[in-house]
Amino acid sequence: MNTGLLSQLLEVLLALWLAPLLTGWVNQWRAWLQNKSAPSLLQPYRKLHKLFHKEPVLAEHASPFYRMAPYLVFGAMALACAIIPSLSTDLPLSPAADAIALVGLFALARVFLSLAAMDVGTAFGTLGARRDMLIGFLAEPALLMVLFCASLLSQSTSLTTIVDQFAHRQFAIHPSLALAGVAFILVSLAENARIPVDNPATHLELTMVHEALLLEYSGRHLALLEWAASLKLFAYACAGLALFFPWGVADARSPEVLLLALPVLMGKLAVSGALLALLESVSAKMRIFRVPEFLASAFLLAVMGMLINILLGA
Repeated sequence: MNTGLLSQLLEVLLALWLAPLLTGWVNQWRAWLQNKSAPSLLQPYRKLHKLFHKEPVLAEHASPFYRMAPYLVFGAMALACAIIPSLSTDLPLSPAADAIALVGLFALARVFLSLAAMDVGTAFGTLGARRDMLIGFLAEPALLMVLFCASLLSQSTSLTTIVDQFAHRQFAIHPSLALAGVAFILVSLAENARIPVDNPATHLELTMVHEALLLEYSGRHLALLEWAASLKLFAYACAGLALFFPWGVADARSPEVLLLALPVLMGKLAVSGALLALLESVSAKMRIFRVPEFLASAFLLAVMGMLINILLGA
């Protein structure tokens, strides 16, 4: 088999397998840091297994789009994971999708999920869809500025080219990339419904955002959406590691190098998951009206990084 096809297939299968594990790892560390009894690391797999074996209950006035939305969202997140060079830069899909396409996939999944939440006409679904679209409207430009800041340093918007050039450069601290890194963390918290923007463990009607979109789903549809949420967290984690800590990503066309890159990726994901849990444990949930200020700060940091790169070349 061609090494590129092997690495592409391995990345997709690894994302599908590791995404729920990363979610369980973050939940476990958050419980430990809050001095609580931690759930099992395999709890997300058990939840998915239970939901896949349940018959979905559909709303009376649900349209066919409501039934298709979980599959479309899951497919968009799986494709997003496929174009991010988490294991190797030798990916057949890389010429067809760059950093702008990655942001487009995230936006496409959000539109599908928000329209499906409003399709059944419930109050909470519409409320969650409006809040989610507000967050996406502010987060996506900030994410684009972060990616543009990295592309200015590498002179390319291709994710594989960016990672390949960053991994082979001499180690140096770029102020523009440091500001972009802080902005990426803020955007990641908002896009993945984490504290301080949203709390994934609550069902309080006045504060929930992501959970309000899923209230009417059940069975295999809910399982696909929960799996897609884990894939989105995995995609953001891999994108951040690839952009700001690219060392360990395989570039040689050899299966042996892929085997060496796998434990490096799992180690970096373990550290990033623990740091995410720590960040959530020391933060407080902010009011929804403060979220625009939070994401505007991320946008300004990313723009400052671009200006520093353009004016000072640093």
